[in-house]
Amino acid sequence: MEHQKKIVIIGAGFAGLRLAQDLENTAYDVLLIDKNNYHQFQPLMYQVATARLEPASISFPLRKVFQHSKNVRIRIADVISVDTQNKTLQTSIADFDYDYLVVAFGCTTNYFGNTEIEKHAFPMKSVPEAIQLRNQILQTFEDALIAPAEELQSLMNFIVVGGGPTGVELAGALAEMKKNILPKDYPDKDFSKLTIYLLEGSPNVLNPMSVDSQKMSKKYLEDLGVIVMTNTLVSHYDGETVSLQNGEIIRSKNVIWAAGITGNTLEGIPTSALTRGNRFLVDRFNGITGLNSVYALGDIAFMTTPKYPNGHPQVASVAIEQAKILAKNFKLDLKNTSRIEYEYHDKGSMATVGKRKAVVDLPKFSFQGRLAWFTWMFIHLMLILSVKNKLSIFVNWMFSYFNNDSTLRVLLKPATKK
Repeated sequence: MEHQKKIVIIGAGFAGLRLAQDLENTAYDVLLIDKNNYHQFQPLMYQVATARLEPASISFPLRKVFQHSKNVRIRIADVISVDTQNKTLQTSIADFDYDYLVVAFGCTTNYFGNTEIEKHAFPMKSVPEAIQLRNQILQTFEDALIAPAEELQSLMNFIVVGGGPTGVELAGALAEMKKNILPKDYPDKDFSKLTIYLLEGSPNVLNPMSVDSQKMSKKYLEDLGVIVMTNTLVSHYDGETVSLQNGEIIRSKNVIWAAGITGNTLEGIPTSALTRGNRFLVDRFNGITGLNSVYALGDIAFMTTPKYPNGHPQVASVAIEQAKILAKNFKLDLKNTSRIEYEYHDKGSMATVGKRKAVVDLPKFSFQGRLAWFTWMFIHLMLILSVKNKLSIFVNWMFSYFNNDSTLRVLLKPATKK
């Protein structure tokens, strides 16, 4: 009998996790490697940052997902490099050999080469970063109570850079905090000076979405008191002062960077396989161009199809669909049947700005407002992995829906050993 073929998957995001799940209890030996022992649900990260959800609600322990699996193993490690000739993967804990390698480790925050911004602005691409941001936001409100008059406004200015779904959702959540929560939490302090800016480089927020959704989301944000500045690029930020390319200056200690993503790279994969945004060029089967038995899925895969000549949107549904097809193809290989090509069927896109304020674009039409908001909540609940997490998120959402509050404003700082 020939040996069991080994599939090594790097990254337990939407794509990596789905692929491993679909390959459970097949004739493959599957190794899932991630630097964390949990899968994080990226779309709700901003709710952790604004103290609406517990970090545990959007994090799923990998070992729990695969408790009953006979062929999926999990290792927590940093990936260092790959030797595609000898089919080995070097990690921080060991070298692993593979028959097939699937790279699904997603993207990281793109500071567009600006190290100064990277040093001072807050990113929000992982659960620890979301917790760090939550602490920063909550600490800022405490600091505002005792700040001297000349420093107060720079504490009170929150600047969100990037008008994609993350930026829009975060700005909306901060504005709702200002309106509903701060007056109750701090009756002795006037938070009317708290100003939330949303800066976007292009002419519209929610660039890939429909014109109606762009207009409505901007209106929703402005109704909540957010200052939306489009065609606005940040040139410098030193931790105190934001300089815009048009010469304007805004003082702020709180800059949140949601302005773009770039792929994580892997040493050993030739640079000829990389394209813009550090994404790997892949064929219709998600195989990386020029390499044998190495695949890329999700945000870091750049596949051109007649329908999508500029690659696919970097969203969860693409990652999940690609993982499903690749799993299917691996299973077809076992039967020596020919593989099927990937084709994305657009499921639409959505973003929420605040309570009863959301925008949804479906392939045929778009809608906004209360129905869009309920649709947004329903879809995100469906995507969440476990029943327990679905319930805890639902309870939190309902609780804050009826009393405009959340009870999670806990400042948890990492302990330091003396």
